[in-house]
Amino acid sequence: MPFLPEISTTLAIMKLSAEKPGWPSDSPVAVLLSGGLDSAVVLIMAAARSPMVIPIYIRSGLFWESAELAAVQKVCAWFEKGVAPLVEVVIPVAGIYGDHWSLTGQNPPSADSPDEAVFLPGRNLLLLTAAGLWCRQHNVHHLAIGTLDSNPFPDAKEDFFARLEELLNSYGPPRLSIIRPLSGLTKTDVMTRGCGFPLEETFSCIAPVRGQHCGGCNKCAERRRAFAEAGIPDRTQYASDEYK
Repeated sequence: MPFLPEISTTLAIMKLSAEKPGWPSDSPVAVLLSGGLDSAVVLIMAAARSPMVIPIYIRSGLFWESAELAAVQKVCAWFEKGVAPLVEVVIPVAGIYGDHWSLTGQNPPSADSPDEAVFLPGRNLLLLTAAGLWCRQHNVHHLAIGTLDSNPFPDAKEDFFARLEELLNSYGPPRLSIIRPLSGLTKTDVMTRGCGFPLEETFSCIAPVRGQHCGGCNKCAERRRAFAEAGIPDRTQYASDEYK
């Protein structure tokens, strides 16, 4: 059964969406959906503002994808209407990454590792290129990604997105716009926008244990902080509470 947010939450989301410049209100928008907190909130914002939302999930063969995809499907099920069936695009990275921890699951960055430890080379380039080409082939003119300004990686900067958008549009019409609705927001802002939904159903782990958040990796630590700093109860099931 789809989850229905309280009316006040829905109105707040619609108001936020309307305030975002460049947010399409009269045409479909595709959303890169990873099943994590940020991309789930982008889907919420899109569903409140756009007439049709197309969630896109990119399969790359990463260690955590089975659990991640299960979360993606749960997030899509929150909506009774306005969200199209999930689109899956397969872009394997094994030939590029080799024996990287993101593929093998061996020695993933722990809870006390720096943000730089979870950097995946070319990740946004691959995601946006694949999703952007899909959009062009299917006459979808807007593609949303849930990147925060606080993201420290080089492929999460405004200049990167502008250059990639220009490159995708060098093929000619139809023109594609890459939009970042979380720009200017903090992680707490994002959590607040999604608090009317069952955020525990999202997924943010790089070392899942039997489909659950491991509780001890870099991304689980980040997830715990996000809930705590936003003052929202964390109902996520973690396999370990060692770093709680």
